[in-house]
Amino acid sequence: MIRYSPSEAAEKSGFSLDTLRYYEKIGLLADIDRTSGGRRVFSDDDLGWLSLLRCLRDTGMPIARMCRFAELARAGADTVAERTGLLEEHARGVEAQLELLLRQQRNLNDKIAFYRRQLAA
Repeated sequence: MIRYSPSEAAEKSGFSLDTLRYYEKIGLLADIDRTSGGRRVFSDDDLGWLSLLRCLRDTGMPIARMCRFAELARAGADTVAERTGLLEEHARGVEAQLELLLRQQRNLNDKIAFYRRQLAA
C-alpha cells in the first residue's frame, strides 16, 4: 500500500496543508492513519476522497453540505439514495451556474466585439 505524507497529499490534491488539517478537524476527512510518531499519512483511498472534495468545493458546494455528504458516506450503504439526491441537487445548481456564465460570456464577447469595431473604425 502506498502512503503519502501530508505534503505529498497536499500536492496531489491541490489543497494546502492548512486545508487538510481543517477538513480533518471538521470531519470531512476521517480516519486518517497516523505513524507511531503521530504524523498523518494518506492512502490512495484518502486521495480519491480528496479528489471528490475538490470537485465539490470547486463547483461551489457549501462546506455544510460537504460535511453532510461526508457524514452520509461514513454511514454506509443505507444512505446511497440520500447521497445520490444530494449530488443530483448540486449538479442541477452547477448546471444553472454554467448556463448563467455562458450567457454572461456571450454578453462580454458582444461588448468586446463592439469595442474592437470602434477601434478598427
